[in-house]
Amino acid sequence: MEPSRLAGRLAEAGQSHLLHFWKELSPEEQSDLTFDLEGMDFQEINRFFQKAMEMSSSSKQEKMDARMEPIPREVLGSVTRDRERLKDWEEAGLLCISRSKVAVLLLAGGQGTRLGVSYPKGMYDVRLPSHKTLFEIQAQRILKLQQLAEQKQQVKCSVPWYIMTSGRTMESTKAYFSQHQYFGLDQNNVIFFQQGMLPAMDYKGKVLLEKKGKLSMAPDGNGGLYRALGNQGIMEDMERRGVEFVQVYCVDNILVKVADPAFIGFCVKKGADCGAKVVEKTNPTEAVGVVCRVDGCYKVVEYSEITLATAEKRSADGRLMFNAGNVANHFFSFSFLRDVVKKYEPELQHHVAQKKIPYVDLDGRLVKPDKPNGIKMEKFVFDIFQFTKKFVVYEVLREDEFSPLKNADSQDAKDTPTTARHALMSLHHRWVLNAGGHFIDENGRRVPAIPRSGGAGSFSDDGKTNLKDGTDLPIQCEISPLVSYCGEGLEELVKGQEFHPNLVIDETGVHQLVKNGV
Repeated sequence: MEPSRLAGRLAEAGQSHLLHFWKELSPEEQSDLTFDLEGMDFQEINRFFQKAMEMSSSSKQEKMDARMEPIPREVLGSVTRDRERLKDWEEAGLLCISRSKVAVLLLAGGQGTRLGVSYPKGMYDVRLPSHKTLFEIQAQRILKLQQLAEQKQQVKCSVPWYIMTSGRTMESTKAYFSQHQYFGLDQNNVIFFQQGMLPAMDYKGKVLLEKKGKLSMAPDGNGGLYRALGNQGIMEDMERRGVEFVQVYCVDNILVKVADPAFIGFCVKKGADCGAKVVEKTNPTEAVGVVCRVDGCYKVVEYSEITLATAEKRSADGRLMFNAGNVANHFFSFSFLRDVVKKYEPELQHHVAQKKIPYVDLDGRLVKPDKPNGIKMEKFVFDIFQFTKKFVVYEVLREDEFSPLKNADSQDAKDTPTTARHALMSLHHRWVLNAGGHFIDENGRRVPAIPRSGGAGSFSDDGKTNLKDGTDLPIQCEISPLVSYCGEGLEELVKGQEFHPNLVIDETGVHQLVKNGV
């Protein structure tokens, strides 16, 4: 496009300032800027901005309380309240997996900035004894699940893994998987695609410049998934493979059950087109969104959108009335996902995130603001709940399935590498106890095991008491996903045996580590 025509387009959209430094740019920088600008529909972006700001100002004034209803029991499945049905759900889910009807979709666009690293969060090592990263742990869970489904049905199967990256993480993510030979997965079943980007804007709707010849861009939120699925041929790929059910989840949860058969089976048996996995919110002031109904439609309501009085309401059984904490782990039927991509995505509104955004001012100086000076616009993956015709909710135990990695280690910090590592090792510790193994302290005394409330690990649940240790002994225990997906198959390795509290079980055997890691 000629510079004059480009200038005309920008003038129409009120964005002429983006060419302010044109004459100072090298030919290469001019070419790059032209390429970026030509790829943007500024009239559409201006509309996004207008609607997002209108929605933001109206939502600030209105609380959701009067319009909210809790989740009805008939749409809820629970690992603690429906223990007798878990086996049926798992069998149904494994059957779907064995027929290669299930795909998983990973939201992996985030960098580890808050963790103090510049690479993708999925490449982070939380310092497990094995030093496996989040990507490797999840890949091995898929491998093990395929193996379990194949053993059950005596048929070869695959679980395609769709990985949504961002512009900033795509190349490094692909290179990482290639370098590690896709962690044993078939390369053809690992499909990368990229979420969209939107420009950052000031409060007047002017696009900000990151450099004199470069726009300030940001990913369009995890709800940008739906536009990306349509733009990049992913729906066609799923259809070609015969995918009927899709689980969508975020990269940062170290405990995630990838392609969880019980969750998938529950949703399929309920005839659901959409489902949300949740954990019980026990503290009224926990800053987590809750799944509920608003004006008769399902929605995730953020903590900031309700009053404390509503957050503190309790049901007759003593539980919080609005207790279904969202963990960004969702089920979709392929047909519903296709409808979202083709019909409903344009109806989704952008949310406003006010940010401190570095920018180049008209004098060419780089300004690093100390308070929010603009907005980034994003959609959320759960925004499509409102369009579902058959929605279900699946409640799991936080200690078994949810420990996100968000912040660097520091005193009193939440959701850190240390909390994630401890959560995984605590889970594996309980698997050993439930398989009949025992731990001994430094004096050789057996640590007592006591019953714990809640559901046992899926495949090994045969009605036995679910155990945990009777002390807070800091036991280091890591079990490779290639050995056990969620606690099954450990009896022959640990039953009746005693272990010191530094245990690693991997595909080469059972290893007890001494303190220096040998």
